Amino acid sequence: MTVRRIRTAATAAILTGVAACSAPGNSTGSGSAADSVVIGVASEPDTLSPLLGYGKDGNSKIFDGLLARDTDLKLRPALAKALPEVAADGLTYTYHLRDGVKFSDGEPLTSADVVFTYDTILDAKTNNTNRSELDAIKDVRADGDDKVVFTLKYPYAPFAGRTVLPIVPEHMAKGQDANTGSFNTKPIGTGPYLLASWSKGEKLTFKANPDYWGGAPKVKKVTMAVIEDDNVRATRLRSGDLDGAVLPPNLVAAFKNDSAKTTYDAKTYDFRAVTLPEENRVTGDRAIRQALDAAVDRQAMVDKILDEAGRPAYGPLPIDDPWFAKGIEREQDLTKAQRILDQAGWKAGPGGIRAKGGQRASFTLLYPSGDKVRQDHALAYASDAKKAGIEVKVESATWEVIEPRMKDTAVLAGFGSNGDPDYGLYTLLHSSLAGDGFNNMARYDDPVVDESLDTGRRSSDQSTRKAAYDSLQRELVKNPGYTFLTHIDHVYVLADRWEGLTTQVEPHEHGFASGPWWNLEAWQPKK
Repeated sequence: MTVRRIRTAATAAILTGVAACSAPGNSTGSGSAADSVVIGVASEPDTLSPLLGYGKDGNSKIFDGLLARDTDLKLRPALAKALPEVAADGLTYTYHLRDGVKFSDGEPLTSADVVFTYDTILDAKTNNTNRSELDAIKDVRADGDDKVVFTLKYPYAPFAGRTVLPIVPEHMAKGQDANTGSFNTKPIGTGPYLLASWSKGEKLTFKANPDYWGGAPKVKKVTMAVIEDDNVRATRLRSGDLDGAVLPPNLVAAFKNDSAKTTYDAKTYDFRAVTLPEENRVTGDRAIRQALDAAVDRQAMVDKILDEAGRPAYGPLPIDDPWFAKGIEREQDLTKAQRILDQAGWKAGPGGIRAKGGQRASFTLLYPSGDKVRQDHALAYASDAKKAGIEVKVESATWEVIEPRMKDTAVLAGFGSNGDPDYGLYTLLHSSLAGDGFNNMARYDDPVVDESLDTGRRSSDQSTRKAAYDSLQRELVKNPGYTFLTHIDHVYVLADRWEGLTTQVEPHEHGFASGPWWNLEAWQPKK
C-alpha cells in the first residue's frame, strides 16, 4: 500500500474511533512556538496503561516496545538491540536489550520489566481484551538482565510484530491492581515523552523526555486537545488555537488554499461495516445477510460519503493488500438480493417490506452519536436495503447505550489492523471471542472461518496461510456476519512549521498515535 502527502483536500476521510468521544475541551493556548504543538483529536484513550491495551500496536509516545515499525511498517529494533534471534523450529524468539535505557523516573530497563509486562497481560485477572493476540506465548523468561526469551506453543509467523507492545516498569506497576491502579492515568515509560497532565475530556499534555535513549525530541511540548465536534476542531485550527487536527472531508476543503498548512493523506486498513448479530431474528437469517451484501452500493458510498477518499470494502482486508482474495469483488445487484429473499420465503408485504412466518424483515441499526460519516453510511445502507424489501431503522446512541445492545442489535462499526491478516481478523471473527467486549461484535460463528483462522495463526508456511485466508474471505461472501462497506483514508491538517513528518499505512485506531505525528520525536523545526 502507498501513503501520499498532499497539499490539497482532494481526498479525505473521517477519523472517529470506536471509543466514545469526549466533550470539547477549553482553550489550550497557542502552539505557535517552534518547540511546541497543539493537536485536536476526536477522542481520548480510556487508559494509558499497556497492561490494559494502550499502545499495543506501537507508536505510544510514553512507552517503547522491544521492536517498532518504520514509515513502511517494516520492523526495526527499539528497546531491543536487534531483531530477534528465531530458532529453526519457530518456537523460540530471543531478544537482547539495548544498553543504558532508563525509564523516565531514572530506573534502568531490565529483562524483568519485559517479563512482567507480558505475564501481567496474559494473566486472566487483567482486563485486557486483546489477550488472545498473544495466545502463541507459552512462556517468557529473563536470561540475565539484558536477555529475554519467548517460547511459543506453536510456530506463529507474525510473532515478532506482536513485540511492538509497550514495556512497563515492574517497580512501578507490580504493587498495583492492573485494572484500577494509578499507573493507568499516571504512567512511567521509556518513551520520548512524559505525561505532564491529563484533564479528562479536555486535553492531555506531554513534555519531551530529555534523557530519551533515542535522543531528546526537538518538539518539547505536545498537547492533544480532545474536541469531539468536527466543526469546533476546524474553527480552532483556522483561528490558530490548534496547530493540527483530524478532520472529515467537507471541512478539510476549507484549508486547501492555506499556504501555511499541509494536508497529509494516509491509506489504511480501517473499514466500516454493519454487524449482523446471529441472535437477532432477522439478521440471524443467512438469506437476509446475503441479500444485504448484494443490495449495498459500496462504490456510491466511497464517491458520495468519503469524497473518493477510500475504497469499497468486499471483506476485512483492503483490495490492494497482498492477502486479499482476488475475485471476491462485487457490485450492487438488487436482482440477486431479491431472488435470494424470494427463494428463502421472504415475501413482499405492506410498503414493500418483506415478511416470513409473521416476522417482518426489519431491524435496528445503531451508530455512535456525533459521527457524521457513520451516520451517512447507515442511512445509505438503509436506503439500499429498502430497495430489496428490508427495513433498517437507523438510530444514534452513545457507546454506553450501544455496548449492552450489541448482542442482538446491528451496529455501524469500525475495525482494521495492519501488519498481518491475523492481526484483527482473529478478534473480529473467531467464535471463541464472540461477545468478548468489542471482539467479534456480531457473535459470528462459522466453522470454516474458525478453521481458516486457526490454520493461518498456527502455520509458518506462507502458501498454507494464503490458502487459509483466501478460504476465509470467500466463506464471508457465502455467509456474511458483517456487511463490509468501505475502507477509508485518514486525513490530517497541520501547520507547515516542521520537517521530517511522514504517515504510515494506518489501522482503525488513529488520530492520537498515528497520523503525521506518529514520529513526532523525529520532527525538526523548519529553518
